[in-house]
Amino acid sequence: MEIHSSLRRTAVAVLATVCVAACVQAADEKPKYTIKQVMKDLHKGDDALCKKVAKGEGSAADLKKFVDYYSSLPLQEPPKGDAKEWKEKTTKLLAATKALEAGKPGALDEFKKAINCKACHTAHKGE
Repeated sequence: MEIHSSLRRTAVAVLATVCVAACVQAADEKPKYTIKQVMKDLHKGDDALCKKVAKGEGSAADLKKFVDYYSSLPLQEPPKGDAKEWKEKTTKLLAATKALEAGKPGALDEFKKAINCKACHTAHKGE
């Protein structure tokens, strides 16, 4: 009986340590790309990569690049507007891109909704 109690205490201690470590790691996570880099590399210009992907013509490498870049967005503060709203929008964008990368049904439509430039720029783009 004493062994079970000791094991239980050890398991709780290990679980608590893992939770604290995960929280600290998440708090220390730094974005790999700036918002400007993401916009420049994926969204800028008439031949922007996001337009190719939105047409359903993105390659596996393109989608991997999008997931890599978009993973940086929720980790940042918007130049203006509500930070919570920013996090929601950028998290949805990342989720839609991951679904597209995984080939999930309806993912392209969700991606198209999520890359609504005007909705994001109106609320969050700085001067």
